[in-house]
Parts: sequence; C-alpha cells; structure tokens
Amino acid sequence: MIELDRLDRKILCELERDAHLTNIKLAERVGLSPSACLRRVQELERIGVIRGYKAVIDRSLLGIGLTV
Repeated sequence: MIELDRLDRKILCELERDAHLTNIKLAERVGLSPSACLRRVQELERIGVIRGYKAVIDRSLLGIGLTV
C-alpha cells in the first residue's frame, strides 16, 4: 500500500472534484508553490495513483440512448 501525506491527499481530492484545474489553481487550493504541486502530481502519476483523466459524457444530451 502506498502511504500518502496530507498534501498528496488534498491534491487528489481537488483533482477528483475538478480534473480541469490548472496547476496554478490547484497549487493555490492545496497551499503549495506551482512547481512543488506539479512535482507531486507528476509523482502521483508516475507511481500509478493517478491513472488518467477522463471526460464523463451525458449521452442523453446527445440523443444517444442506452447501448447494450
């Protein structure tokens, strides 16, 4: 199991809420400098804690029904 400190957990929480945050805005929200925040995010990606980013699409707005 990977041990995360308080700042790493805050970064993950903010990215779960909004993965579109710029690094500068994310750094402000978690109380880090942009360079320190970017290093932490890159490390979380490198070790596999952050596996990717995705878009969640509302298919009903596109007229696409249930696909089975």
